[in-house]
Formats: sequence, structure tokens, C-alpha cells
Amino acid sequence: MINISAADVDRCLSYSGLVETLRKAFREGAVQPVRHHHTVEHPGGSPSTLLLMPAWSDFAAKSGTGYIGVKIVTVSPDNNTIGKPAVMGVYLLMDGETGEPQALIDGQRLTLWRTACASALAASYLAREDASKLLLVGAGALSAHLAQAHAAVRPIREISVWNRTPANARKVVETLAKASLNAKVAEDLNDAVGTADIVSCATLSTAPLVRGAVLRPGTHVDLVGAFSPTMRESDDDTIRKASVFVDTREGATKEAGDIVQALESGALTPEGISADLFELTRGEKPGRKNSDEITLFKSVGAALEDLAAGIAVFETFSKRTAA
Repeated sequence: MINISAADVDRCLSYSGLVETLRKAFREGAVQPVRHHHTVEHPGGSPSTLLLMPAWSDFAAKSGTGYIGVKIVTVSPDNNTIGKPAVMGVYLLMDGETGEPQALIDGQRLTLWRTACASALAASYLAREDASKLLLVGAGALSAHLAQAHAAVRPIREISVWNRTPANARKVVETLAKASLNAKVAEDLNDAVGTADIVSCATLSTAPLVRGAVLRPGTHVDLVGAFSPTMRESDDDTIRKASVFVDTREGATKEAGDIVQALESGALTPEGISADLFELTRGEKPGRKNSDEITLFKSVGAALEDLAAGIAVFETFSKRTAA
């Protein structure tokens, strides 16, 4: 078994390449049981969440040995106070026929790449083709990846970053400048939402940040945070105004606070979810229908994404080390 570091993951992937890898993965499918979701209580602090996300190649539908993979992740909101990322984890990739461990991959970096590229994959169907203004809401480790992934599928020329702590937003702006992306700190969230073509949120918020009242026609809203039913990044008005899409119906309707709470309030019905990524990538359902439509994509993460990204990293790494 080989160990693949965060730096190795970066060297093995590109944003445009991983978007296409994920597009192919959703078209072909894989076996992905509903992830295990456990709360780890911490006296005197916020609880952590332990996620176990298994997936394996659909051997009944394909020939070959394929792979089995599982990601073990913790999400600890209080990590921000000690300067550590909220998301930690590892990815174990195994031979599909024998179960022999093949690689232990840095799960934190793999998650950043696949999450950002899943949003970009959705945007390739849902954002206007001329979308050039991107707003990032949140300044965590994922933010810079989201910007670069969206820029791989749309002609992004202006990026604004809003965060409750402006100093953290400035750090993201500095990171994006090193990647030759034009970015600035957004001072007023509502104003920034009202002028953006794409609004991408990656926070641990439990209260809505994106208000439907300020959204302009043609905006694409990308909701990446709020991975539990008690979290939320958008209000009911946003859901009512938008055509709603999800990564997976089963995951989003059970775990995504923006979807779960909207279903409970009546702002959304199960039938009101226009499509998931399986249907979009297979051409079974349409994406954006016109330039004035407000679209919304809610992701909670799918084990299929980790498996596809993990295989891409492992096979690229193996080829490079063998050369």
C-alpha cells in the first residue's frame, strides 16, 4: 500500500480534468450506500461529526476488477479557533476483487478537490455560459478551490469574497491572487449577492446567508456547506425563486438543511427538485432553461465523487512513480 500526500493529490489533479472525471462517474454510476453519520459530543465545545463514506465499482454492470473505497472524515467546527481546518480525514482505496489496500490518500485534500469540482460540474449545466462574476461566501479551506473550479468551466473575471471575519476573506483573496485570479473582499453580503452571476457558499452556518429577496434573474446559487439538517445557507424565498438541483436526491433530502428545512416548511416539494447530477450528466433532465432563470445546486457530497477522484489520483500517481 502506498501513502499519497496532500501535495501528491495536488500534482495528480487538475480542475478541468476532475470535472470531466466526475461527469463520467455520474454517467456510469457506482454502488454507494448512504453514508454513516455520527455525532461526537465534546463537553464545553461544539460536537464533531464523524462521516464514513463507502463506495465501490458497480461490478454487476461492468467487467474488470474495479475498486472499493471508503472515506473517514471528521468535521469539527471549533477547529477554526485553533487555526486548523474543520474537515479532517483519510481515503482508503482497495482492490475491487481481493480487497487488498492499494493506497491511503490524504482525505482532506481529496475532499476539497472533489467538492469544488462537483460544484463546477453542476455549474456547467446550471450557470449562464457568460457568467463572469463569482461571489464566495465563506473563507475556509474550500473557498479557493471553488473559485478555481468554477473558473475552469465559466469565464470568471471578477471574484468577491465575503466572510464574517474580513481578515479571513483577505487571506483567500491573497491566495487567489497567487493563482492569477482577480479577487477582492466583499463588505456587504446582500449587495454582493445581488450583483453576482454565481454565488458559491461553503460555510457551517445554521442561519440563512443568501436571501432570495436580493437575487437577480439569471443567478446560479451553489450551496456547498450546511451538510446536516440543522444547518442552512439559503432562505425559503431563495428556494421558491429557484429551480432546485441536487447532487443526489437521497442524500440531499435526508441531510442537506437547505433542502430538508424547505421541505418541512412547504417552500419545496420532493417533486420540485428538478434533477440530480445523475440525471443531468446522462441527459435525462435539462439544466438551465433560459438566461433569466435562477438556479440552485445543493450538494452534501457523494461517496461516488471520492471514489472517482481517489482512483484518478492513485492511477496518475502510480504511472508517474513507475516512469
